[in-house]
Amino acid sequence: MNRLFVLLCSIMLLTSCSSNDDGDPPTVSTTFKFTHHWDGALIRDYNFGPIQYTNANGDVIGFERFRYLISDIVFTKANGEQIELDVYNLVDLTNEVNMEYTPETQIPPGNYTNVSFTFGLDNEDNAQNHLDLNSASFNVPDNLGGGYHYMQFDGKFINSNMQEQGFNYHAIRAVDNPGANPTFPQDTFFTVNLGAINITNDVEIEVQMNIAEWFKSPNLWDLNVYYQMLMPNSTAQIMMYENGQDAFSLGEVFQ
Repeated sequence: MNRLFVLLCSIMLLTSCSSNDDGDPPTVSTTFKFTHHWDGALIRDYNFGPIQYTNANGDVIGFERFRYLISDIVFTKANGEQIELDVYNLVDLTNEVNMEYTPETQIPPGNYTNVSFTFGLDNEDNAQNHLDLNSASFNVPDNLGGGYHYMQFDGKFINSNMQEQGFNYHAIRAVDNPGANPTFPQDTFFTVNLGAINITNDVEIEVQMNIAEWFKSPNLWDLNVYYQMLMPNSTAQIMMYENGQDAFSLGEVFQ
């Protein structure tokens, strides 16, 4: 009787293992962790307020609000196949909200030659109605083309008269002819390529942003010239688009 019991248990164990082998291929979860620094100096919510950072032009600034959108995460395999996640996340450094983001969709483990995302929203996503972004007051006025901000960066700086001056570095879709029939000279969302990542298990991917880069190159940013009313200024929007290309980089990968 004991031998029969052992035999039955062995058969059940083998059957259980076999059913797992016949199931779906394994998948893993991906978490993106967003960190921020100013030329290497870590920035957290408690760094907001004091005017303490010097940009490449020599302007001394302080932060009051900093939040931005990332969307459309893409994992690219060596054979060119892509796994595209139609998602978005509003990173709010001011209140340290959504600093980590885990898409619901899991992906197969593997060696990905590139992991990328969009800064802002592409035109198709920007034309949709996103209730959570509406609630967050992230909208762009209709006379500027509607849709949503890509980034809101507000603070103060010491102007050329040695006085505190507010600035609103807001990135949106570049627009001309504000009003009932605005036109769009060029797209100002852009793709951020983090590079190759070999994913073997559930993974945490650190995305670093050097906020100082928004003022550096290729356009040396003078806050005495470009400090407010930048949303209807297509020249300023294109400059932001160009400066943002080097703001992001891949940090640590944990798995």
